[in-house]
Amino acid sequence: MKLKINTDLLSVILALTTVLVFVLLVTVTGKRQESRDLRLTFTDRETEIIGSSDSIMRVLTTDVPEDSAFLRGTASELTRSDMASPLFSRLSRLMVATMADSSMQGVGIAAPQVGIAKRVVAVQRFDKDGEPVEVYPNLRIVSFSGEPVPGREGCLSIPGYYGVVKRYPRVVVSYSDTLSFETVSDTVSGFTAVIFQHEADHLDGVLYIDRADSVFVQREI
Repeated sequence: MKLKINTDLLSVILALTTVLVFVLLVTVTGKRQESRDLRLTFTDRETEIIGSSDSIMRVLTTDVPEDSAFLRGTASELTRSDMASPLFSRLSRLMVATMADSSMQGVGIAAPQVGIAKRVVAVQRFDKDGEPVEVYPNLRIVSFSGEPVPGREGCLSIPGYYGVVKRYPRVVVSYSDTLSFETVSDTVSGFTAVIFQHEADHLDGVLYIDRADSVFVQREI
């Protein structure tokens, strides 16, 4: 006996199967992302550093081999849970306090500089009223514009030296809003744009000396 196959019915079954597989894949992917967003990604060592720091944090410097190796690493993104946690709030306060300390005289600082491999920076906004220091989690530079301009740069992690580095006069940055956790963007110009470029480099393991046309001992300037 021969079976007669209904090709139209078979086509419908195949189409429904394809849709079902797609829905399952989307659901699984979504749950994985949701699971990622719900967990803290700070390591035990990072938790210890943040929790044990008092008013300011120790800044890693390139003259210490272990510090130098850490500064060359790539920082990871923060999850929503990371940004909503007391650890992140404390880290933000400590980074701002460390940068503002009179012995530092910094205008920006990145988390890797204090031993935290996360994409977060603190930047003094000279382009805003009151020149506030603001924290930017998950910072990335989206675009650059204008002709690069040479300028003098220093770094808290390379004490005693300055270099001449070419930076773009205008950048578009993206980051996670600290209240909504949504990705937002901002266009920044002038010296503040230079700070953002310097700090964004830290998140990718790049130091200003890698880009400098020349480097000087501080007392020689």
